[in-house]
Amino acid sequence: MTVYIDDMYRYTIGRFRGMKMSHMIADEEEELHLMAVRLGLRRAWHQGDHYDVPLDARFIAISLGVIEITYRQASAMRRRRVVEGVCGDPDEAVAWLRGWFAVRNMGL
Repeated sequence: MTVYIDDMYRYTIGRFRGMKMSHMIADEEEELHLMAVRLGLRRAWHQGDHYDVPLDARFIAISLGVIEITYRQASAMRRRRVVEGVCGDPDEAVAWLRGWFAVRNMGL
């Protein structure tokens, strides 16, 4: 399994109380929580399917093997995890989300 971290910090939405933040996600909650512990993040900061990670911890996470992804990929992968139970491949994430929306909207 793999842990991923996005580049949300590059966008306005990634700013919180003067900090720049990224989403950290994984297929397995256990793996996500273990990485959070390694980064010194509190369990109370878990937001259901991800952690918001400050920029300084993001650099540490990457040095520990967390895979960099885009904000768009993270959004698509989070939806896929809800639908299919796995984040899937980041390179296929946006295309998967488009397909999911297309199928979902056919029933409207």
